[in-house]
Amino acid sequence: MRKTNDYTKPSDALVLFGITGDLAYKKIFPALYAMIKKGMLDVPLVGVASTPWSLDQLKERATQSISDSGKIDDKRALDHLLSLLRYVRGDYNNLDTFKALKQALGDARHPVHYLAIPPLLFENVIRGLGALDLAAGARVIVEKPFGRDLESARELNRIARSVFPEEAIFRIDHFLGKEAIMNILYFRFANSFLEPIWNRNYVASVQITLAEEFGVEERGAFYESAGCLRDVIQNHLFQIVALLAMEPPAYRGLGTVQSEKINIFHAMRPLVPEDLVRGQYVGYRQEPGVAEDSDVETFCALRLFIDSWRWEGVPWYLRSGKCLAKTAAEVLVQLKPPPQKLFADSASAACDANYLRFRLSPVSAVAIAARVKHPGKEFKGDQQELCLVEEHFGRESPYERLLHDAMIGDDTLFTKREAVEASWTALDPVLKTYPHVLPYERGSWGPAAADALIEADGCWHNPG
Repeated sequence: MRKTNDYTKPSDALVLFGITGDLAYKKIFPALYAMIKKGMLDVPLVGVASTPWSLDQLKERATQSISDSGKIDDKRALDHLLSLLRYVRGDYNNLDTFKALKQALGDARHPVHYLAIPPLLFENVIRGLGALDLAAGARVIVEKPFGRDLESARELNRIARSVFPEEAIFRIDHFLGKEAIMNILYFRFANSFLEPIWNRNYVASVQITLAEEFGVEERGAFYESAGCLRDVIQNHLFQIVALLAMEPPAYRGLGTVQSEKINIFHAMRPLVPEDLVRGQYVGYRQEPGVAEDSDVETFCALRLFIDSWRWEGVPWYLRSGKCLAKTAAEVLVQLKPPPQKLFADSASAACDANYLRFRLSPVSAVAIAARVKHPGKEFKGDQQELCLVEEHFGRESPYERLLHDAMIGDDTLFTKREAVEASWTALDPVLKTYPHVLPYERGSWGPAAADALIEADGCWHNPG
């Protein structure tokens, strides 16, 4: 049941801090346009930024954003979006900015404040909202990364909770709003055939790949402060691990899935340097904003263990990187080979055995691989995939889904404080003591040491 306090009432305004930034341009404006077309949004949209623009310039920016994201196919919806826009220009360190915001909100009593800004500004904005009484009855959406390590995550949580109650803090990870990610949860618990084999007795290993063909582009300065471990592993990939590894929730509710995911984060064995390979693509140090002697990783591969009854001894291999051979995200659940080799061509190694594959992007699919005999007298065959589900276009974008959920107070797809801190706990040791980066060529699958990391349990499955 939905809670009835002020913090879960439907929002009557959306405040967008950082409205002139890259995230707003690429993701948020198109999501707002889609929501308006579906009749899901009809509240004031108050943008806040330091950029010296007029309201008309902001409207031009919004129009160009929506045009670049696809096409403007509903002029009435676009006009309505532009009519809802308001703009507050100011410095986040100056309380006058928050006074102007309060005036722009008018009679709104339950706004959502979306912090689409660099993490170093979170504290100033949260404190400013508290100082001007803009947090009472409101919610706040905080973009990742939520902290840089365990200590900073705890401090940021302390600051956020000093102004907002926990139920009003929505830590957003757009990855959790993707249809393919949500399908992992559904596929696991809507099908009875998986449960008998979804454990250490039948699963040899699990590997998760999130690869990008492109480099840091114009985000070199940001990447110097984050790196692949903080930017991708601690949030996106750990969230996928939790969905795959969690125990069945007692019922489908706002809190049960979160609780089971938190249990997985607590069960993650803290990493040691031997579990980690860090790489850096050749040419990264020549990117704008990057130090000439940078040791920041643009690629990570790691081996993770979950100390639970179900997963004891099963290695989880995670890798992500930029300038790799392909842009794709995929999960491969590698099953153990049959206990006896009855046929000459039967799988004898784990990487030749049956598997389940979840392709998350660029298109989504769920596939099962099984060996099938060739026609004829000989007992020979090969492994073939049965594809169960493929991409259907026209679905909600992640930001569209998550913004709507936040505005109605549904926190199912958002990350809770305990989950954030538990995930940092597993990663924290290798943020302090770690191997130096190894160079790798653009268009490869990372440094050779990543292959050596997984060698004892098979081989990487490179998305096709």
